[in-house]
Amino acid sequence: MKKLIITFVLLITPALFFAQASAFDKFEKEGIDAVIVNKKMFELMGNMKLDPKDKDAQQYLNLIKKLDNLKVFTTSNTRYVAEMRSTVDSYLKKNPLDELMRINEGGRTVRIYVKSGATSSQVKELLMFMDGGKADTVLMSLTGNFDLSEISLLTDRMKLPGGRELKKAAK
Repeated sequence: MKKLIITFVLLITPALFFAQASAFDKFEKEGIDAVIVNKKMFELMGNMKLDPKDKDAQQYLNLIKKLDNLKVFTTSNTRYVAEMRSTVDSYLKKNPLDELMRINEGGRTVRIYVKSGATSSQVKELLMFMDGGKADTVLMSLTGNFDLSEISLLTDRMKLPGGRELKKAAK
């Protein structure tokens, strides 16, 4: 009986470690464009040497150092759009985030959610879902410990979809 229990524990242990994957990792597949930037890449980007006189570049570098993970998924495939929508809804039920804003414009709905940090402007997680209508649907997840006002700088520099909406949210 002891051997059976030990064997069972050894079999389950790897599953517990691999279960740490994001709810959105399943969207890394054919038919969905994906951009994934992990903490290690942000650390490498944070080591870049920049002109000390360039204030925008310095702000960008300071923001990069605060980020842990960025995931952006884009698709126009209706099956994947429905899957993204249901995944976002179930994710929000399990991980309650505060709705920052909602925009309905031209048949397109943009919802932006945040998990606040130590202060009201500090953000630990930002989730944006742009239900495309006739355009592409975009799902973006950003984690770290950053200030909401810095997000527009990131979207400008990295040319991320939904940048205009995030600028509105930052104001």
